[in-house]
Amino acid sequence: MKIIIGLITFIAAVSSVKAQLIPVASSTVVWNGVTTNSEGRIFVNFPRIEGDKGMRIGEVLKNGKIIPYPNEDWNNWKLGADVNEKFVRTNSLRIGPDGLLWILDTGTPSMGQKPLVGNALKLVSIDIKTNTVQQIIPLSEIAKPSTFIDDLRISGNTIYLTDAGEPALIIVDKTTGKGRRVLENHPSTTDNLPIKAEGKVMKDEKGNEVRIHADQLEISPDGKWLYFQPASGPLWRVQTQYLNDENLSEKDLASKVKLFYKTPSTGGTAIDADGNIYVSDVNNSEIIKISQDGKESLIIKDKRLLWADALWIDDNGYLWIPTGQLNRLAAFENGKSRVTFPVVIYKLKINAKPLRN
Repeated sequence: MKIIIGLITFIAAVSSVKAQLIPVASSTVVWNGVTTNSEGRIFVNFPRIEGDKGMRIGEVLKNGKIIPYPNEDWNNWKLGADVNEKFVRTNSLRIGPDGLLWILDTGTPSMGQKPLVGNALKLVSIDIKTNTVQQIIPLSEIAKPSTFIDDLRISGNTIYLTDAGEPALIIVDKTTGKGRRVLENHPSTTDNLPIKAEGKVMKDEKGNEVRIHADQLEISPDGKWLYFQPASGPLWRVQTQYLNDENLSEKDLASKVKLFYKTPSTGGTAIDADGNIYVSDVNNSEIIKISQDGKESLIIKDKRLLWADALWIDDNGYLWIPTGQLNRLAAFENGKSRVTFPVVIYKLKINAKPLRN
């Protein structure tokens, strides 16, 4: 009888953990990012790493339908067409501290390809109150042949970007659009470890281990630190005063970079108003929290967290978790996709306040 009771208790505990994940939206197309505003509007990103046609940025309506955002014209780019005022291949989006929706367009037709000429590689900001584009910042001048600009964070007038293709951080002035590259090929921006997902080392169609250089990044609540890492970890940090100092030599800047935490293979991160960093462990299907003093705790472990990607904390204390199963795409599975649709975005109550810098 004690064994049976114990088993029932164990099952109940497992069910309770799983019940914490609340499904919010689903899709028959792989996504890798979600962001929300205080009114509850939901915007999502479709990375289309295999170069397929269709919506790049979408808004999830209350009935679950997903519509192109800000309109169809921005989302109907085809190979060979003009890249101006079109999303070529987006990889990141977020509501910025200015209340605008910021979108990063890699300008690459598909994974592994070079950015197209013109304004293919760019940052786009949209006023979600009027659903109109406010600013387009071309990034081609700071690109290198294999550049794959991956993610962005904003603090004041400064936009920080990661280059996952040509290892570096990129710093852009939001007003002038001027940018510069730092920490090029530094150990902190270079992926030297295998990326593991669901117990397997990720490989491309040629059998080579996948390398995703500078990828995730977060800014501390006081704006003092920038945390950043390659996709396979580890997590580094450097003070923003040094990053922002254009007169500081590359050698001196490199000396200011410090290892912060040995993170696992990571799909996405988020940071709360207390400075805790949430990390998606794509190998173990879990979310961990790393405190400001470098202590780790488990937030949730669930088999449904299949490549949990760019995380987001909303104003109601929920952690949003888009699960896109990117590691199961044909590009990483010998040409045959193992993605099980629909892919789902979950949210999880963590009672943390968001950071909007």
